[in-house]
Amino acid sequence: MKRHVVVNGRSGTIEIEGSRLRYEREDGVVIEREFSLQGTSVLLNGRSYRVNRGAGKEVWVNGRLLSMEVFDPRDLRTGKGASANHGRQEIAASMPGKVIRVLVTAGDTVEEGQGLVVVEAMKMQNEMKSPKTGRVAEVRARLDATVGAGEILVIVE
Repeated sequence: MKRHVVVNGRSGTIEIEGSRLRYEREDGVVIEREFSLQGTSVLLNGRSYRVNRGAGKEVWVNGRLLSMEVFDPRDLRTGKGASANHGRQEIAASMPGKVIRVLVTAGDTVEEGQGLVVVEAMKMQNEMKSPKTGRVAEVRARLDATVGAGEILVIVE
């Protein structure tokens, strides 16, 4: 499972595979740890952190208040917030699958909600749509290619 996160205004990605957690900040710092969940506690490399929800985007960790947003790549967001529909938008695969249709090429003008790529996963077709009106800057998806969850397929400016 891979998610985009913003913690106290800093963007990054968090990836969880089994009992391994990998966090990479936008500045390139990478933290990898063993982890487990036990009720409202998170155990990282044997150290316990008590976690409680606050108001809105707030989370309390061992008595320290953090602002935290977590985005699923399927949300078609940039990782900066739900209202961010300006600038470059990276459209990612929602789950592992196979690219069965590429509906745009670099340079195409697209409307918000327009289909860009279709990925087949578990016998279901998932159409990745443009989060905004703009121009296709880059198409990374290739017909018949296998893609992983969170893999960037198209970039819209």
